[in-house]
Amino acid sequence: MAMAIRVSLLLLLTLFQPIFSLYEDQVGLMDWHQQYIGKVKHAVFHTQKATRKRVVVSTEENVIASLDLRHGEIFWRHVLGSNDAVDGIDIALGKYVITLSSGGSILRAWNLPDGHLVWESFLQGSKTSKSSLSLPTNLKVDKDNLILVFGKGSLHAVSSIDGEVVWKKDFSDESIEVQQVIRPSDSEVIYAVGSVGSSQFEAYAINARNGELLKKNGAAFPGGFSGDMLLVSDDLVVALDATKSNLVTINFHDGIKFQQTHLSNFVGDSFGTAVLLPLKLQEMFAVEINGFVLFIRATGKGNLEVVDKVNNAAVVSDPLLLSEGQTAFALIHYGDGKIHLRVKLVLDWNNDLLKESVALDHQRGFIQRVFINSYIRTDRSNGFRALVVMEDHSLLLLQQGAIVWSREDGLASIVDVATSELPVEKDGVSVAKVEENLFEWLKGHLLKLKGTLMLASPEDVAAIQGMRLKNSEKSKMTRDHNGFRKLIVVLTRAGKLFALHTGDGRVVWSLLLPSLRNSACKHPTGLSIYQWQVPHHHALDENPSVLIVGRCGQSSDAPGVLSFVDTYTGKEISSSSLTHSIIQVIPLQLTDSTEQRLHLLIDVNRHAYLYPRTPEAISIFQHEFSNIYWYSVDADKGIIKGYALKSNSGEVLDEYSFDSRDLWSVVFPSDSEKIIATAARKLNEVVHTQAKIIADHDIMYKYISKNLLFVATVAPKASGEIGTATPEESWLVVYLIDTITGRILHRVTHHGSQGPVHAVFSENWVIYHYFNLRAHRYEMSVIEIYDESRAANKDVWKLVLGKHNLTSPISSYSRTEVVTKSQSYFFTHSVKAISVTSTAKGITSKQLLIGTIADQVLAVDKRFLDPRRSFNPTQAEKEEGIIPLTDSLPIIPQSYVTHALRVEGLRGMVAVPAKLESTTLVFVYGVDLFYTRIAPSRTYDSLTEDFNYALLLITIVALVAAICVTWVLSEKKDLRDKWR
Repeated sequence: MAMAIRVSLLLLLTLFQPIFSLYEDQVGLMDWHQQYIGKVKHAVFHTQKATRKRVVVSTEENVIASLDLRHGEIFWRHVLGSNDAVDGIDIALGKYVITLSSGGSILRAWNLPDGHLVWESFLQGSKTSKSSLSLPTNLKVDKDNLILVFGKGSLHAVSSIDGEVVWKKDFSDESIEVQQVIRPSDSEVIYAVGSVGSSQFEAYAINARNGELLKKNGAAFPGGFSGDMLLVSDDLVVALDATKSNLVTINFHDGIKFQQTHLSNFVGDSFGTAVLLPLKLQEMFAVEINGFVLFIRATGKGNLEVVDKVNNAAVVSDPLLLSEGQTAFALIHYGDGKIHLRVKLVLDWNNDLLKESVALDHQRGFIQRVFINSYIRTDRSNGFRALVVMEDHSLLLLQQGAIVWSREDGLASIVDVATSELPVEKDGVSVAKVEENLFEWLKGHLLKLKGTLMLASPEDVAAIQGMRLKNSEKSKMTRDHNGFRKLIVVLTRAGKLFALHTGDGRVVWSLLLPSLRNSACKHPTGLSIYQWQVPHHHALDENPSVLIVGRCGQSSDAPGVLSFVDTYTGKEISSSSLTHSIIQVIPLQLTDSTEQRLHLLIDVNRHAYLYPRTPEAISIFQHEFSNIYWYSVDADKGIIKGYALKSNSGEVLDEYSFDSRDLWSVVFPSDSEKIIATAARKLNEVVHTQAKIIADHDIMYKYISKNLLFVATVAPKASGEIGTATPEESWLVVYLIDTITGRILHRVTHHGSQGPVHAVFSENWVIYHYFNLRAHRYEMSVIEIYDESRAANKDVWKLVLGKHNLTSPISSYSRTEVVTKSQSYFFTHSVKAISVTSTAKGITSKQLLIGTIADQVLAVDKRFLDPRRSFNPTQAEKEEGIIPLTDSLPIIPQSYVTHALRVEGLRGMVAVPAKLESTTLVFVYGVDLFYTRIAPSRTYDSLTEDFNYALLLITIVALVAAICVTWVLSEKKDLRDKWR
């Protein structure tokens, strides 16, 4: 009986749930999906006897992918976990891709043609160490070849057939830090070399068949070692001494022999810090010093000689074994707007196998990595192709002096998002100006004329179709009436801005920020983007702009840098290198006469700086000086503090700088609570009404405050991964805190629960997701907060006379009585991110946007998370829209916003209101990008796309005709009646 009741309730819920399913041919009309891989860090070519030539890559976004060498398209791709970074990649037997990840603890074999997982091996170890992957160069298909893996302080020999560990040599008890694992060709001996402490060098000889230790040699070097050791040949390694002024070559086959060479022999007496570059050149290595790279060859008995000296802007590839047995490598650098590529033989340095230059857009920055591959030309000579990774994380393939294809894989690492309106389509503007230039306009009309006269060639037809797609309604570069066409301005980890058109997702413009690339700004971090200038309809001649804030350094006290960019043109308007740090940016609800928004920048000493630095801005700011408050959250120390401004003192620099004063602080005891999540309302969120009509025509008033902060804390033992603590040791505590006064308005404890916690705050409610250890399920809870002090007096006459308490000013310092309602529900999925829909006037009902662990976005109606749900709602509650209570939230397959697509590596979601009240624009980003339009309450304010306009027109014509006929008949009847 209970099961029947539950089934009936679920069927009833499906009747309440709006359906967002699409027909198959509708996918792509209002949405787009783009796939990327991220910044490439390893690449292996597969071109021998292959009908589909490809390159297999791994990236900093933990992606393994196979790319088509002809067009750069993705054959297959796997996105590993966020903690499963790829350490090495190679191809075995011409049909398997071997990858090593997670610090040398996971070895996988993938099928090269389709990317299916063949086997997976977990390698155990007890010590954190560097990892390496080594495959034999002479693999035989009919033989069980051993793959050597070093990681977690152990050397493993793994079968290439099934991934089984054949033998293991543990170095955790030897106290050696293994630097290199060497397997000479056609040898049954493996060498593991490294250092013990800072001055002891040791070499282990190991039997390749069974892992037995054959010999161990050790010797002390008085000068000590600094940094890593590089392998020069099968019996020689090189290192820097502790002072970094001497190169030490170490021969370890017949005893251990050290030989020192002072760097002054190569660069003179004056030199800076030397760094060994991690290159794998045979019989040669490279040292970066004094802004140059020295290529040094090791001759007999460890003697060293300089082969060449190049600028350190040059990037060197790993060596490539040619068919003749010779080894080549690429030397590439960017300068004068061109990529300059040279391919050299290691043993014949003076002759270039290839030397060419390719023109390149300066917006891609400098070259960071290069990988080369060879092919046989028709004249039987060696040709070369180069896979180049640029500063903006884009990927290029160079061949025969041209760029064959390029990929904008920097879009896989978006860190912040803003939106911008498109220009208004003005009257009187010439068609030629709208459509780029006069030549393109004439060319387009000539093509259209040829198409009309049926004289167009197949190439012309394709061009006409491309023009129609470009000039289609959704792809225009002007605003539309409904506000669907916008620019999505995204900022990537590389410090590059992209403007994406919401119509089709194309890149309208891109800008590698110059202010973050100058020589004075090292390691720019903390990048974020803010709306700077948003002109209203009365200032259409002004272009909107955004503010990009960053830091020139890794630490929080590093100086800040500001960049102002025009969102129409993509040009940097201005930039500023600051003398103070930036740890917090506060956009104020104040604008000047040019619609520039005022911002407060807070430094590490809690000094505030006003921008823009203009007399008008300071005049506007002074009027609101006493109403400026902010807060900070220090999760590590468990402290939340509130601040206000105070008058200038002698410590400030100028009239645009202010001191701060502490107002309040909330300190969470470190032995019982640890802050793991916070959430606050969006500053630009629109609330349609403060009153909420409930059953029996009663009214509840929402407690609407932009100063509320949601804080979630857990027990310190439960701050790790799920399962690290028992239910008795775990609890989750949730707070609602007023950030003006520090008052805790609400507190609730979930015993036996822990994080991770994801939360979203909107209007007067907050919804958060966590894990219930007792039930072994995820849960979602909702808290709604209402203003009880306004509910007592509902006299209409007092409201008319101006004596109602709704007309009194609101202050956070007034002791407002609040009441909360809450409810918890089980939820099936783990969650990566939570957001909420947003509309222009706030009238449309809300939907939660939930980014699931499967990298999809699920839309859940807010009514399912109403705390007033009950098992048996009254008739009045049913009329209000209250859904019968169930213990779990339903998941309707048709409610997936992303349909059957996956946004791999999903990190965030942005909901932007359109001008049409019913519609929300949703942008989802991760390794992939996805955009769509959704209508939480259906498109009640517009006609659907499949509306039958023809039938409407016929009906109107028929009605007009019927009216005319009826009028004529009526006139005739009246005339006959008068003649009687």
